[in-house]
Amino acid sequence: MKQIFLSTFLLFVIGSAVYGQKKTMHTIEQTVDKFNKAMVEADGPELFDMTYPSLKYAHSSGVVQNQQEFVEGITSGRSDFVSIKLTEQTVDLVGNTATVRHILTAETFDNKVKGTVRLAVLLVWAKKHGKWRLLARQAVKPAK
Repeated sequence: MKQIFLSTFLLFVIGSAVYGQKKTMHTIEQTVDKFNKAMVEADGPELFDMTYPSLKYAHSSGVVQNQQEFVEGITSGRSDFVSIKLTEQTVDLVGNTATVRHILTAETFDNKVKGTVRLAVLLVWAKKHGKWRLLARQAVKPAK
């Protein structure tokens, strides 16, 4: 009887952990979608809320921005996303930190000039006080 109870308990614990991790990964994916929507809408308050003040936002050009510079670039129109599509997305969790990798394809209107961009992106999200916020981002041109 003890073995049946112990086996059932272990299955419940393992099942709960797997469900919890899948739920967390889904939450992170939703957060990434919300972040991209805020970039397309140039929603400065939302972008500030979703990023850390110590943000390191690195572009494929090698330019690295802090939180203020990143948000200002989006809200000023210097970096204007018309649409963003993500493919090949993966999410990995380590405690209260998540890394997200994907291919970002976007239509842009930077400084009122139409363009397109295709980048391999790495995002680092950290959870604090129950909320996921972007800590770092690195973009590179994807390998051919």
